[in-house]
Amino acid sequence: MVLEIADITVKAETADGFGDAVREGIRFVADTPGFRGAQLTRGVESPNRFVLMIEWDSVEAHTVGFRESENFGRWRGVIGPFLDGAPHVEHVDEITL
Repeated sequence: MVLEIADITVKAETADGFGDAVREGIRFVADTPGFRGAQLTRGVESPNRFVLMIEWDSVEAHTVGFRESENFGRWRGVIGPFLDGAPHVEHVDEITL
């Protein structure tokens, strides 16, 4: 399992509606083979900052399976109007403690 972490800043005037947009658009992400689940968080001190975490079977499930699909354009069509710049995205592996 690989965790995609997207650090997202949205325009102040759109922040309150961003969660609804993600709820609407996540179906395009979830339709991708290798998708396992997602969680969205919102900053308390920085309410225009969101962190979207998506679990994938592999990095390729995200970077090839999703990003190279038509659903990526659909997803960005839903959330794009909210974004204040490009999200910062990284992938991490879990370390068992």
